[in-house]
This record gives sequence, C-alpha cells and structure tokens, in this order.
Amino acid sequence: MRVQEIVWPVIRVAVASYVGLVLLLYFRQGRYVYYPSRSLTSTPATAGLKYEEVNVTAADGTGIHGWFVPAEGAGATVLLCHGNAGNIWHRIDALWMFHEMGFNVCCFDYRGYGKSGGKPTEEGTYQDAAAVWEWLVKVRGVGEDSIVIHGESLGGAVAAWLAESRSPAGLVLESTFTSLPDMAARLYPFLPVRWLCRFRYNTLERLSRIRCPVLVAHGRDDEMIPFAFGRRLFEAANEPKAFFELKGSHNTGREESGRQYEAVLREFIEKGRGRDL
Repeated sequence: MRVQEIVWPVIRVAVASYVGLVLLLYFRQGRYVYYPSRSLTSTPATAGLKYEEVNVTAADGTGIHGWFVPAEGAGATVLLCHGNAGNIWHRIDALWMFHEMGFNVCCFDYRGYGKSGGKPTEEGTYQDAAAVWEWLVKVRGVGEDSIVIHGESLGGAVAAWLAESRSPAGLVLESTFTSLPDMAARLYPFLPVRWLCRFRYNTLERLSRIRCPVLVAHGRDDEMIPFAFGRRLFEAANEPKAFFELKGSHNTGREESGRQYEAVLREFIEKGRGRDL
C-alpha cells in the first residue's frame, strides 16, 4: 500500500474534525459563555436581610428581576453585576457584605437567569444593567453620584459598559477579563477564535473612556482568568485608580481575602476615589 493511500484519509478526517469543531464553537458559543440557573432556593430574608423585589423592563421589553437591600443612613449604593454562572441567589454573601458595610446594594439577574425573562445575549446583558440603573435613579431616587458599580468576572464587562454610558461614583472590576476574544484565545489557542468569536465584552477598550475612579481586584492564583489580565485592566484605566491583589482562586478570592479586601472596598466606596492599596 502506498503512503498516500494511508496519509490522505487521515488528513481528510483531521480536516473534517477541525472544521466541525470550528463550526460547533461558532454556532454554539453562547453555551460556553453563559451558565444560567433558574432556581432561586432562598432570598436575602434567609440571611436576615430586609429587601425589596426589583422588577423592571429592559429596552427591548424583557422583564428583569433583582433584589434591593437597603441600609439605614447609607451614603452609597452598590449595583452588583454578577458573573456568568448561577443567579442572584448565589450572591447573597455579597449582599450581606455590602449591607454590613452600611451601603445599599442592588443585585439583578441577566435575562435567562433566575426569574428574569428571555435568553442571555451580550447586548441584552447591557440593556438589563441599564434598566436596573434607571430603576435605582428614577424610581428609588438614588443619586447617580452615589452609585458604585461592582462587576465580578463577566459582570465586570457589563459593569464597564454601564460605567462608560453613565456617570457612577466608582467602578469595581473583580476577577474580570480584558475581553472575551482574549479569553477564547487562551482557552483555544489552536483555533482562529478571534475571528470566530461573536461576543466581545471588551472591558479593556472601554476603560480608556471611563472617567470615574476604578478599583481592579485580581488574584495571582486565579485559575480561570489570568492575573495578567487584571494588571492590563489596571494599566488601561484612567486615574484615579487602585489595584488590590486577591488571595485564592477565581471563585474564592473575595472569601479568602476576607477583612482586608472588605476594608479596601469600604474605603473605595466611601471616598469615591482611587489610590494605591
């Protein structure tokens, strides 16, 4: 048997497999970006927190659900944009943390998550955040200059979009990537993912246009989003800005950093400015 008779079938199978993988990633990539959960097994009341249900309508008519936890005498309100997995039930610890600091805190679910309607899309997540911002300002009467937007992981990209299009008191980017194509290139270096990626979530690009104080928090041991991404975000941000190095993994950084990180967040939110931390 000639070599060509062996090699060419192998090459054809390899090429077909590669093309198939490319097509799979292109048409099903939303499943690799969003990991929503519909089940809300508890509420802030479970943690002893008084709260209000938030039900708003995004610009395209999609119903968005969230929780607002007030704090007596609060001088600031934290708008929390969560990551790509779970729902607001999984962020009750964050609600408790900010409440204990003396801040109002509002957390919402993107479309397709929890009790929010629709299916998640990049543009949709931006519209969802904008709708909750409008509710805080126009319905709840919160001053724009007292709202700090806090984004974790993918939520950092949503928070950056909102900070660019509004005028918050500050922006916190916790364990956030530079852009989704950058993440995809890291995960699939053998594929032309920058060309294939239909999602952008370009946090890095937005930072040059954001004028509010910025706090970037990232861990060296983050196994999902490289520490270098966090440093690049910090370097791209305008002054005033600050950087805090988290301890622990991607999903345990806030917990393992404990009181030290809480103190940094408190000072950043209260003073509305960045500095070396």
